[in-house]
Amino acid sequence: MITKRSLFLGGALIVPAVVASAQTVDETLALFQNAFDMIWLVLAAALVFLMQAGFAMVETGLTRAKNASNIIMKNLMDFSAGALAYWAVGWALMYGESAGGVVGSSGFFLNYPAGTEMFVIYRDWMFQVVFAATAATIVSGAMAERTQFKGYLIYSVVISAVIYPVSGHWIWSGGWLSEMGFHDFAGSTVVHSVGAWAALVGAFFLGARRGKYIRLNGSVTVKAIQGHNMPLAALGVFILWFGWYGFNAGSTLSGTDLDIAHVAVTTTLAAAAGAIAAMATSWGWFGKPDPSMSLNGALAGLVGITAGTWVIAPGASILVGLIAGVLVVLAVELIDKVLHIDDPVGAVSVHGIAGAWGTIAVGIFGDLEKIGSGLTRGGQIGVQALGVLAVFAWVVVTSAILFGILKAAGVLRVSDGEEQMGLDISEHGTEAYSGFQIFSNL
Repeated sequence: MITKRSLFLGGALIVPAVVASAQTVDETLALFQNAFDMIWLVLAAALVFLMQAGFAMVETGLTRAKNASNIIMKNLMDFSAGALAYWAVGWALMYGESAGGVVGSSGFFLNYPAGTEMFVIYRDWMFQVVFAATAATIVSGAMAERTQFKGYLIYSVVISAVIYPVSGHWIWSGGWLSEMGFHDFAGSTVVHSVGAWAALVGAFFLGARRGKYIRLNGSVTVKAIQGHNMPLAALGVFILWFGWYGFNAGSTLSGTDLDIAHVAVTTTLAAAAGAIAAMATSWGWFGKPDPSMSLNGALAGLVGITAGTWVIAPGASILVGLIAGVLVVLAVELIDKVLHIDDPVGAVSVHGIAGAWGTIAVGIFGDLEKIGSGLTRGGQIGVQALGVLAVFAWVVVTSAILFGILKAAGVLRVSDGEEQMGLDISEHGTEAYSGFQIFSNL
């Protein structure tokens, strides 16, 4: 931390030689603190915003070429529509004055009384809106290749404006879970699990892609529908990993917090361990190391460590990542081949299962002194588990209402003919790969 004795900028020692009578040393330090925080949080927000490109590339690469333009449009518009919704309503419900620890009640349209330091509000809103966009875009992958575009726009707005902010208020704005001692440093549950549970419900209401599950004589044959561009998916994962340093390290919320380095280290180790564990698991299970599982393993490690990245030691972060990497492979197989819920990119497994594991891992491996809840080890585990279940229940119920309404209104799923043609043409009248012959009978 910056002390009153000296300030270091890029290795250069700065000592205020003259302090004007109206400006004390404390005021000078506060100015520097605000400047560092402003730069750090806006830069971190930009890194998290870049993750939108990562999500777009992963989803595009792991699905078919005939839907690539549709996926790009969804990832563009879930941020664009979601940002406006979060400005108008979402921010207030999440960070407004708390009503009984359940929901915020002030700050709609970023409207605050005269005298409010709006630079602080704008800085914090900018950092938070990119997190809201992340929760919304996770849903896109699980519902890819068969969702109506207008239906997607509607549920993106509702998730960003209502579903994500309310549960976020419980945890990050002094709500009832926060009061109980629940700890989620950067959003394993607040962001990732919210998106994943909404995705699970959406995929259930939507139904599988044509030809995915073939039912004959009482048995179900599961058909793999391959993505069209694994290098593009890999590029997306590397972009996401890069952006995660803004996601996790940015959540220190201060450019002078020396724990930024600790957070970056645990983030890196968990991601690396997740990729290795998923590779090894797929190698042992399928006979060869699977690229898509390995890529999802890295993401699972990142999601898993996000809740405890500041309170979990580097060695334990490796264990968190290893377990997340194994879980993601098991969960993908379970959801696809047992539950028969079609999730083209494994979004529920990566963000939901790994997110729940990482949140509970805070209680298992976290430094209780850093967490500061005053709970015992068992108590902390219990509160973490309660938070996972509470957010799951909130998101499942509200998402079921949302997707049920969209389905009843006939704006959720495209027709069989439109799905077979591809959403690039049927929804947007264009092609992602003009001049190439792309044909599929599925």
